[in-house]
Amino acid sequence: MARVLKWNGRDLPDELRELPAGDYVVESVDRAPELTPEQEDDLIAALREVDAGQGVGIDEARQRIDAALKR
Repeated sequence: MARVLKWNGRDLPDELRELPAGDYVVESVDRAPELTPEQEDDLIAALREVDAGQGVGIDEARQRIDAALKR
């Protein structure tokens, strides 16, 4: 679950207090990497497939992601 929070650099934001204990990765939105042209084209093609009713279910999507990440 992704959450965007605003942080003043001192006080703990409420968005973090609401999360369960665990390991998290925090990355500045300002520094998020940009997509390559190929990644952007693939994302657009995938969105078009979903719009056309050709998407896959969540279980299959997770399996594909796990396979790509070799989990």
